[in-house]
This record gives sequence, C-alpha cells and structure tokens, in this order.
Amino acid sequence: MSLASLLSAEQIIPEMKATERWPAIVELIDLLVSLGKIKPADRDSILASLKQREETMSTGIGFGIAIPHCSSDRLDDVVAAFGRSTGGIEFDALDNAPVKFVVLFIVPKNQFQTHLRTLASIAKFLNDRSVRESLAEAKSADEILSIFRDRSQK
Repeated sequence: MSLASLLSAEQIIPEMKATERWPAIVELIDLLVSLGKIKPADRDSILASLKQREETMSTGIGFGIAIPHCSSDRLDDVVAAFGRSTGGIEFDALDNAPVKFVVLFIVPKNQFQTHLRTLASIAKFLNDRSVRESLAEAKSADEILSIFRDRSQK
C-alpha cells in the first residue's frame, strides 16, 4: 500500500509545529481527527497504542525519517498522515539525527500482512535519497502529494 493511495493533500502538514516526538505524533493524530478519519472518541485509545509502540523502540528509523504506527480495533481502513519539519524533530531516532519526515499510519487490528506491507513500502520509498531531497524542496502539501504520486509509480 503506497503513501500516494493513503494520503490526500489535507492529510499532509508541510511544516510541522512540533519539535519533539510526542507533540509531533499528537499533531498528526489531531489532524486525522479534524478530518474525520479518526473519531474524536477514539483519539486517546489510538494515541495510547502509538505511545506503547514507540516505547518498545523508536520508529525514528534514520535518514531523518520516522514512521510511527500501530493497529487499532477502532478503524475499518488504514489511515495515514504525513508531516515535514524543516527544522527537525527530536525523535530519539536510531541514528540520533533529527527527523524531517514523519509518516504516521494506523492499520485495523488483525490486518498484520497489510501492516507489514505498508510499513515496508513506506520505508523503501523514503529510503531513496532523491525522494527525500524532493520532499525537502516541495513548497506545499499539493507538491508533496504529487511527489508521492509520481515517484511511487516507478
């Protein structure tokens, strides 16, 4: 499952306000709640699942990338949001570098294969230096989305 198929321009924050891991995750979750992708009543439960996953091991995978994710019995479909930070977010990443790109996604419970495939697809896509450079230079959410659409076809 590609980022292009999971995101709309509204689900992209071109410049995140957060400078640390938890506020960054909350910023993206609150965006999904405001868009109706997550019910307000489910917000805290999903945040707790994300926090539990992060406490196991940071999802800051290096190269300025973090992929916070979890599964939830409160959703029927995969939901995702993308945030960019030109200043960098302290994410306790594996390489200790600040995170510039945060891809948050939540998969319905009992969809383990979907979860793994989505995670692998996102990590592989963002592992490409030229993709990260293009994302860093994009001027808007629409431009970021078109990079996901254009580059995920290759």
